[in-house]
Amino acid sequence: MPDYSVREVMQRNPIFGRCGQPVVEVVETMARHKVMGMPVVDKDGHVVGFISEQDCIQSMLATSYFCEGNPVVDDVMSHTPLTVSPGESVVDLARRMGRDKPKVYPVVEEGKLVGLITRSDILNVLRKEVLACSTEGRH
Repeated sequence: MPDYSVREVMQRNPIFGRCGQPVVEVVETMARHKVMGMPVVDKDGHVVGFISEQDCIQSMLATSYFCEGNPVVDDVMSHTPLTVSPGESVVDLARRMGRDKPKVYPVVEEGKLVGLITRSDILNVLRKEVLACSTEGRH
């Protein structure tokens, strides 16, 4: 299998949330793009967190049940996001994804968001390689 880099596989125009953004807007964005989470960036584009559907549930429940408050991303996001660099090996990331929970990793270069890579992106590369093995008779 060729050693692909994250840069070759990542999504180049990732969606993201912003510090101070209302949680309800983030939930709308995740629903519109059919994703379960996304990175949060500051005004300079640096990744400062990650917010998932799970992070939003309690906040949205309290807000909808009591019809009060307007929580923002900063209140519910994870402040220690797991990120990868564009030069990282897809094989190494696949191994990590097999062990760890995150389904989505922000791709960060010099602290700034440059892409996104998901389990599905990794599986697509692996699927192509398995098909190539079958077609070419490699084992």
